[in-house]
Amino acid sequence: MSLTSNKMFYVSWEAFHRATKELAKGLLNRNFDSIVAVSRGGLVPAAILARELNIRVVDSICVSSYDHDQQRELKVLKDAALADSPRLLIVDDLVDTGETAKALREHFPTACFVTVYAKPQGKPLVDHYVTDIEQDTWIQLPWDMELAYSTPLAEQK
Repeated sequence: MSLTSNKMFYVSWEAFHRATKELAKGLLNRNFDSIVAVSRGGLVPAAILARELNIRVVDSICVSSYDHDQQRELKVLKDAALADSPRLLIVDDLVDTGETAKALREHFPTACFVTVYAKPQGKPLVDHYVTDIEQDTWIQLPWDMELAYSTPLAEQK
């Protein structure tokens, strides 16, 4: 998947927060005691889930699988200190092709893996998610965008 796709899905901070709270609602009946955020995309939803689910122990696993807009081989840059457990919640922003999810499933086989967004190829690898996204759609998340002045149409002549 690359930015050459014509399909774009733009996500505002408000929409992302609302979707992540919806994810939290679906997890309320579980007894998680810790979270591992998948850096970098999972850091924001992990913070929201930690608050909404009242989880105080949060760690991260730092992986790199994209060069801005192109997927490449996955590298673990920093491992999480938390051990695998059914009470461990692994959080990422999205599951795309599933390559990161496969690596995380191997590393944390009994943990619950959640994302806010899921594309068809990776969807079977997550336990919970909120929003379906078409495989050929590029997601523009709020931390990747800036607000900018827009010239009125009347002045664009």
